[in-house]
Amino acid sequence: MTMTRIDTVRLGGQDGPEIGVQGFGAMGISEFYGDTDEAAARDTLDAALEVGVTLIDTADIYGSGANEEFLAPFLARHRDEVVLATKFAIERRADDPHYRGIRNDPAYIRQAVEASLRRLGIETIDLYYMHRRNPQVPLEESVGAMAELVREGKVKQLGLSEVTGAELREAYAVHPIAALQSEWSLFSRDVERSAVGAAAELGVTFVPYSPLGRGFLTGAFADASKDLSGGDFRKFQPRFTGENAARNTALLAPLHKIAADHGVTVAQVALAWVQQRAAVHGLTVVPIPGTRKRSRLMENAAATRLTLTAPELAELEPIAAQVAGDRYPDMSSTSAARE
Repeated sequence: MTMTRIDTVRLGGQDGPEIGVQGFGAMGISEFYGDTDEAAARDTLDAALEVGVTLIDTADIYGSGANEEFLAPFLARHRDEVVLATKFAIERRADDPHYRGIRNDPAYIRQAVEASLRRLGIETIDLYYMHRRNPQVPLEESVGAMAELVREGKVKQLGLSEVTGAELREAYAVHPIAALQSEWSLFSRDVERSAVGAAAELGVTFVPYSPLGRGFLTGAFADASKDLSGGDFRKFQPRFTGENAARNTALLAPLHKIAADHGVTVAQVALAWVQQRAAVHGLTVVPIPGTRKRSRLMENAAATRLTLTAPELAELEPIAAQVAGDRYPDMSSTSAARE
């Protein structure tokens, strides 16, 4: 399958780098979604650059650093073509696989950035996110420490993930924030309460993660307990199991109809909806769907060319309010918990 390169936008305003209007989430290559064929995953990364998907997103938590290490050879070959984003804040412990701490203190930030640079094999991170917010650490301290990394040349631009509109404004007052990454999809719209408006006001690029609802919006799952492998974390996500899964599957009916009308996939309809949030809310939107298959990468990128009509958008509008189950079993570290 071949296609023309996707359109481009500027990350974080006119002074930022030019990137494809859709990015690539690398998390699933290393963890959370079952076994990976590494050769196929590397081919998928190559496919991303072929069609202009240039924002590659990872984090130090993914595979406990393994995802960054996996990307290192790819970056070595294509450093000038890739805008690399990684993250710090979620701490794991080798002696406790279930432990997840949130560290925003300056000492940890410096420790984390040095470790990420080493694993990635690069001298500068293009976009460095605070992955989650620990309210016990003042934002001024955390963002101030991140700003030092910019001055030292270790980081080019700063990002935040899962913060409220008020938190974004507070952080921006310390140092410009290029990107806000939070979950945003037809199933998850809590960011529209305050974060989207603040990002539009400040000129911050919005980077929706899980724009396909962790795959639910592809229409591929009816019951995660039956449809997913044992190593797949979605088996424990509230929206994927039991009665919730049945109710949420029924909500996809309008997507199936619209997909049939356009001759596209359900996933492409869901991605087109996210891409069109840019026009709806007046900001730059660069979703980062993840996949380990070249064919899916091409399918996702092609969704940037799909425009849904006003009646179609109206048909999709009520879905999020009817979704059964939270997006995580524990919502305490999300922006929604602090609204």
